[in-house]
Amino acid sequence: MSTTDQRWFHPRGALARDGWESVVDASTPGWAHTGLRVAELRDGDRLDLDGGDVERIVVPLAGAFRVTHDDGSGIAETVLEGRRSVFHGPTDVLYLGAGTSAAVTGEGRVAVAEAPTAERRPARSIPAASTPVELRGAGASSRQVHNFGTPEALDAARLIVCEVVTPAENWSSYPPHKHDEHVPGHESRLEEIYYFEAAPTRGAQAGADAAFGMFSAYSSPAGEIDINAMVRTGDIALVPYGYHGPAVAAPGYDLYYLNVMAGPDPEREWRISDDPAHAWVRDTWADQPFDPRLPYGDDEEGRH
Repeated sequence: MSTTDQRWFHPRGALARDGWESVVDASTPGWAHTGLRVAELRDGDRLDLDGGDVERIVVPLAGAFRVTHDDGSGIAETVLEGRRSVFHGPTDVLYLGAGTSAAVTGEGRVAVAEAPTAERRPARSIPAASTPVELRGAGASSRQVHNFGTPEALDAARLIVCEVVTPAENWSSYPPHKHDEHVPGHESRLEEIYYFEAAPTRGAQAGADAAFGMFSAYSSPAGEIDINAMVRTGDIALVPYGYHGPAVAAPGYDLYYLNVMAGPDPEREWRISDDPAHAWVRDTWADQPFDPRLPYGDDEEGRH
């Protein structure tokens, strides 16, 4: 019988600190290469980010925000128009290079993805319309990926960030895969954070608090890990090593997750190895249509 390892799975609010609903950083036991901050702001609230050796991406989850930032060359202000929810298509995001201090104000839910680094990069605002949207998988493994922080889309030092929307009843992060060995050209070493949200699927009458999905991670030769969890809005799974997936959206409820990755390898690459027992599933997608519910965008039909 399996039980979730509480070192690596944290329910909403369990990592609260300094006005943030959740904080993952180098002070988190067993964690070194990535970080995440999540908060819900009301009008008049302000959260500060120091200017140390850390790069960041500010991601509106729901609502709009103003980010005042200073990289040492002068103060700038960026308005993030945001979105109604994570199920309403991509959002505009703001990349802040290491050494940049910032203050975030506005109303709604916001996430800040982080990675420690001394390498400096200029700030960059990425509009929602410029975010690469990928439809991945097929059939019941169809999902929508927003690749605003991947190596192909963003010149960052260490950070690799994307977000995934999985419609009700579909499977994501599947086949289970890992990235915990440095095998040039084949696999890279990356810590990974999963931040989850769930909501009743379009047209459903259920309350948002009932929404959930499921997530699993299990051991590889690199280390032992055991997560088999019901996930709801605000929950966080940490994957330092091991195979991870699937992330499954329960019938009646759509599932979202924000992925934050970085690691010790010299190259900033996202390379994975499927679990050999399940890799064959990818071959079945060629004969399956893509889920017609996707892509989700900012329209009335997609309102949650």
